[in-house]
Amino acid sequence: MSERVASERIVLDASALLAIVFGEPGEERALELVERGMVSTVNLSEAAAKMNERGLDEGEAERLLGALGFDLAGFGEAEAYAAGRLRAATRAAGLSFGDRACLALALREALPVATADRAWAALDLGVAVEMIR
Repeated sequence: MSERVASERIVLDASALLAIVFGEPGEERALELVERGMVSTVNLSEAAAKMNERGLDEGEAERLLGALGFDLAGFGEAEAYAAGRLRAATRAAGLSFGDRACLALALREALPVATADRAWAALDLGVAVEMIR
């Protein structure tokens, strides 16, 4: 694959958002990517749910995520079928529905994806994967 230019868009997984919100390892790299990032509504929901589980109320989760500056992409019929098709290729790696929604968006947009989930690095799905940690 060709080397990415600094302004190229990138799809962010929920783990990248959570690294920023909770100051987890990979936070610095995720912060570098977030302004040119695109996030599926499925992954936004996933991040908000994790934030709620960790004690942040709905309003605080919405405020923190909204301040990050990424673009939001809807999850429609085409992405639903694409995520379904990815199930067989990602099952052994343990990828969730949210993970597959993120990958479906990356495939649709022909963009790389950023995640903290190491299982993605071994996948060969036609999507460049950047590990944030």
